[in-house]
Amino acid sequence: MADVDGKWNCTVDSPMGEQEFVLTVASTGDRFSGSAEGSIGSRDIPEGLVDGNELAWTMQISKPMPITLACKAIVSGDTLEGKVKAGIFGTFPVKGARAQA
Repeated sequence: MADVDGKWNCTVDSPMGEQEFVLTVASTGDRFSGSAEGSIGSRDIPEGLVDGNELAWTMQISKPMPITLACKAIVSGDTLEGKVKAGIFGTFPVKGARAQA
């Protein structure tokens, strides 16, 4: 299993510009719990999934409007890359780097 645990400094390239957040991942087997903190506020991620080096999770946001984001990312060493699906608004790329302790 890949080392997916830790804090990740992430950026989503959205129509409203770059949206930065810190993703925290704590895995146990094929699941992870954690949070996302940034301009959207702080959101818990109670039921994330881990499949090898792939993460998948959903989170509810209320700014700029209420919507559920469906996220997937692949971890490769100290980087991650993936997509964030924002309902009818489409899918946007997300990139991240492991935060240094």
